[in-house]
Amino acid sequence: MARSSAPTSAKGRLERQLFEQNLSFAGVDEVGRGCLAGPVYAGCAVLDWARLIKLPASDLALIRDSKQLSPKQRASITPVIQAVCKKFSVASASVVEIDRLGILPACFLAMRRAIAQCGEVDLVLVDGKLPIPGYEGEQMAIVKGDATTFSIAAASILAKTARDHFMQEMADIYPGYGFAAHVGYGTKAHIGSIGALGICELHRTSFAPIRQYRENKSLCTGGSG
Repeated sequence: MARSSAPTSAKGRLERQLFEQNLSFAGVDEVGRGCLAGPVYAGCAVLDWARLIKLPASDLALIRDSKQLSPKQRASITPVIQAVCKKFSVASASVVEIDRLGILPACFLAMRRAIAQCGEVDLVLVDGKLPIPGYEGEQMAIVKGDATTFSIAAASILAKTARDHFMQEMADIYPGYGFAAHVGYGTKAHIGSIGALGICELHRTSFAPIRQYRENKSLCTGGSG
């Protein structure tokens, strides 16, 4: 079943209500959806609410949309998040799966995998306006959920940290593309490296710039396909 919720001005209000009702809940979010290269990752976080609310305000302020944090901030808050989780997990969908299924189904696949690793909860909080197809448990899609719930924000940070680490490792295997810096996003430097080196196994051939390069051996700077 799926529920929907509009963003609330008081961050954590929904989670507090679930905690007071003695309901277990998890937050789930994906990262890397718009990248030209690399897998898409999803994080799942089952926070211990009683421990979370005891964190100092400075830590709570960092549990927000992972894209708003610097790498240093993410590195600092990630172990804090892990320490206040009852369970957490990170899963991915590969480049092959992205190209075969499409990016949105691949995102949902990574989310289902992350949720499965954490085990059953009463309610899954999903970032965005769409519930996860194929997930049979109770879920609630929340627009801008990483801004209004700690659980989704925590999942976002865990996924972002793990994916960035993976792409930094890939920089040694595929030198010259700058993966350690842009982690697969379509930056000017990344586009330039493809023009100079061609594409590698990490590139998503279903995405428009990469597809066009394969067809014409030149690059466009448009969005993904």
